[in-house]
Amino acid sequence: MKSNKRREEILKLLINENGAIKGSELAERFSVTRQVIVKDIAILRASGRDIIATPDGYMYNKSAKRFKSIIAVNHKGDKTKEEIEVVIKYGGVMEDVIIDHPLYGEIRASLMIKNLNDLNKFINKFTSKGAKPLSNLTDGVHLHTISAETEEDIILIKEELRDKGILL
Repeated sequence: MKSNKRREEILKLLINENGAIKGSELAERFSVTRQVIVKDIAILRASGRDIIATPDGYMYNKSAKRFKSIIAVNHKGDKTKEEIEVVIKYGGVMEDVIIDHPLYGEIRASLMIKNLNDLNKFINKFTSKGAKPLSNLTDGVHLHTISAETEEDIILIKEELRDKGILL
């Protein structure tokens, strides 16, 4: 299969898939190396396709047409689950986490947590790996990009996070 055709097929798969697809799965499917897939994804992104990399693989950003807001929050790691539960409760998506590191500057990690199943997988992975939140590097202060179907949902998310003492 020629590279242009493979990239078209990768794009179709990502658009039609509801979740993420690992690079290794794409490589196996198209009988190429994972590095070829990484290059294909880079070319698709450079052509304007909104493909994001998550811990679970690549996915097409279907939230691009949603209302978005960057929120500043402050909490310790034990409030992470509660914070995300508020976002998904109103149909929101916790798209990423961002910290402003004093040495490295902005550090951003894609999350794309959109429902309870995603949250549970994230928490289980977090716990099983003994990971610490990025916000530990900034004494709990961090940002999130959140998205939702309506502006009202964004407002409700912010109000509840404020009521819980999480929103700055």
